[in-house]
Amino acid sequence: MALSINMGLLLIFVINVDSSTDLLPVVINTWAFTNATQSAWQVLQSGGSVLDAVVAGCGQCEVDQCDGTVGYGGSPDESGETTLDAMIMDGQTLSVGAVSALKRVKNAIGVARAVMDYTTHTLLAGESATQFAIGMGFKEEDLHTNRSINIWKQWKNNHCQPNYRKNVSPNPRKSCGPYKRNKVIQNDRIPSSRDIGRFNHDTIGMVVVDKNRKVVSGTSTNGMNHKVPGRVGDSPIAGAGSYADSDVGGAAATGDGDVMMRLLPSYQAVEFMRNGDSPSLAAAKSIQRIIHHYPNFSGALIAVSKDGQVGAACNGIPAFPYSVINPKLQKVTVVSVKCI
Repeated sequence: MALSINMGLLLIFVINVDSSTDLLPVVINTWAFTNATQSAWQVLQSGGSVLDAVVAGCGQCEVDQCDGTVGYGGSPDESGETTLDAMIMDGQTLSVGAVSALKRVKNAIGVARAVMDYTTHTLLAGESATQFAIGMGFKEEDLHTNRSINIWKQWKNNHCQPNYRKNVSPNPRKSCGPYKRNKVIQNDRIPSSRDIGRFNHDTIGMVVVDKNRKVVSGTSTNGMNHKVPGRVGDSPIAGAGSYADSDVGGAAATGDGDVMMRLLPSYQAVEFMRNGDSPSLAAAKSIQRIIHHYPNFSGALIAVSKDGQVGAACNGIPAFPYSVINPKLQKVTVVSVKCI
């Protein structure tokens, strides 16, 4: 549609062109987890829902144990146990289902979907989340592998380093504990770690938009290596790990979750897009907001508009790859962006 407006000597032509037909549907996810991208795409191509696509995509990474940072057999906590976090968000209804510190159930994203479908709650945690999953028919099984056990043993042999305790005795930088509280508490800001990266602390974050512009986001992770038992990061937190609003688009994050859950970058990116920013600019502004408070922050963000435009931004690593597919690309494509 073309609209002409005559304003004296000024003639303005406003041309509205719908160029999104070859950009939708679209699947985008963090890192070069291409099997996950393809699994979500196949669901869409076979007529499945956008919710089903996100579950399939994140679930594929759980099966593949993507980089050892998603699914079973990775990121043991201080006690050597692997636990899982996941979430899914429906951009049509703003409904969210999430699980955190899930034990002994491999399909974390599936359990998150069950929280959404079969409860009025948003987030279930720990052993109670496991019992809910078993009640919903999910299989109870061991999340440990030889690899995860060896990672834990090496950590113990290295005096439990890295260590995320503070204000305790004995010194957590030199000792495995057990720990007791110090009488004097120092609450200086702990800088975000630049040791965080793809192979030791990561998430699959995925956003899918179907041809009707329905937006769904999801995440799955086994969290931070050697975390304090019970620790929950950004991945299962709506607005931090991911966010979806079908009026605008969606976003998903990866990296230092303890920092990101304080600043809600996925929600922020969607709001920047709501105000007219492109996905690339929205992601960059959200990352810059984190850097303002935590200059050494390591992490990344993907964003996609309801029309299928995509973008990403990152900090603390040289470059960040993400995977995407749409009708224009025709195949899963890995795109790398240079970090701020």
